[in-house]
This record gives sequence, structure tokens and C-alpha cells, in this order.
Amino acid sequence: MRDVCADFGAELTEFNGETDHVHLLVHYPPKVALSRLVGSLKGVSARRLRQEFPEHIRRYLWGDHFWSPSYFAASAGGAPLRVIKEYIENQKRPD
Repeated sequence: MRDVCADFGAELTEFNGETDHVHLLVHYPPKVALSRLVGSLKGVSARRLRQEFPEHIRRYLWGDHFWSPSYFAASAGGAPLRVIKEYIENQKRPD
């Protein structure tokens, strides 16, 4: 995830999640289209997970896709970043 963010000139500040979703805190430049960044994060991570865990991937598919086609993004403007980082850190890690 960090490498993909770096390719976009973005910084992955925090990463965690649960069995059915992940949370990322990303600082990205305004010139970056968020949809392209998210699409790349999903594509690269799905490809790497399929390579590393081919026997486990089938039970986690959305149809034929590893990730749901949707995503949620929110601006952190105004909220202290330490609060958001703590929230993400306190999520359960994916199994």
C-alpha cells in the first residue's frame, strides 16, 4: 500500500482494518484523482493477495473481484490527525 501511495506522490499514514474492510489514512496531493488512487490500491493489493494466498482467495470474492466495487472516503480537515490515527490503530486487524 505504501508503494502504491508513493507512486501517486501520496503518503500512507496509517493502515488497519477488520475481516471485511480496511481503513487507510492517506495524505495525497490535490492533483491526484482519488478514484484513481483507490482503484490502484485495490488492484495492486488484490493481485498480490491472489499471488500470496491463492488457496484462500475464493471465499473472499465479491463476484469475481476481491474488493467490493465501492469505497468510502472522508476528508480529515479540521479533525486532529492523532485522533484519526488512534481510531484506525484500534480497529481489529484482518484475519
